[in-house]
Amino acid sequence: MASPAHAPSELDRALNGDVRALARLLSLVEDGSPRIREVIADLLPRTGQARIIGLTGAPGVGKSTMTGALVGAFRAAGRRVAVLAVDPTSPFTGGALLGDRIRMQEHATDEAVFIRSMASRGHLGGLAAATPQAIRVLDAAGFELIIIETVGVGQAEVAIASLADSVAVLLAPGLGDAIQAAKAGILEVADLFVVNKADKPDAQQVVRDLRNMLALGTVEPGGWKPPIITATATTGEGLAELVTALDAHWDWLCASGELKRRRHARAREEITMLAFAALRDRVTGNVDELAARVADGTLDPFQAAEEVLARGQD
Repeated sequence: MASPAHAPSELDRALNGDVRALARLLSLVEDGSPRIREVIADLLPRTGQARIIGLTGAPGVGKSTMTGALVGAFRAAGRRVAVLAVDPTSPFTGGALLGDRIRMQEHATDEAVFIRSMASRGHLGGLAAATPQAIRVLDAAGFELIIIETVGVGQAEVAIASLADSVAVLLAPGLGDAIQAAKAGILEVADLFVVNKADKPDAQQVVRDLRNMLALGTVEPGGWKPPIITATATTGEGLAELVTALDAHWDWLCASGELKRRRHARAREEITMLAFAALRDRVTGNVDELAARVADGTLDPFQAAEEVLARGQD
């Protein structure tokens, strides 16, 4: 009698399109499960194919609406799309609103679209700490485009530049001085600017302010000059131009070698982050005694730090 066929693992099911299995894998990632290290090792040969697009901007600019519109445009072109919507975490309960799915309900029944809300869990830079691993899971699962929509925390969202291949910064009229509010951080990481809600008064003023700001910078020969696109996500106005600009930026990334450089920098940053996290976990229990000695003046902080590092290597 023939032995029964080996049942597919949860990883196999996720990679073969089982949405529930994929969701469970992402839950392991978010929860920091020890199993995820083995899972990621198994996934690595299947990663590196997806385009990663980051959408960022201050609260109220319409990121979630624009994300939903972009998903629709990419699906119309026959592409499989995943969305990681990083929501703010309550400092009191640790929970998150996770409301972005509500704004993307028109894609809920599309098997070629996967939407996951993730809590930032206090992680700085508008991104959940688990985001890099979640990207790998979705990449391996065959999604051609992965859109990361970040927490709307304004100036601190530069962390998205270390994860996305293309970064679109959204601005909108009617939010005060939009350029002044954003320029301290997120404008420097933009590959594209999108002035959303272009049907509102003062939209062209935001465009003019952006042009004036960009005129102050310099672009090296063969470099990329961020375009400014006006759009209204609720009506679809400007959406085709945005998709064209994103495709043009992808072509430039591939032709110029910038894609390889960015992904190398991304890997370096991730290794450093993981190493620091491991070191912190290893030495945390040794710090209190040293802190007491520094506080009472019997040990200088530099010597204390050296002792922490020495103990961490044991």
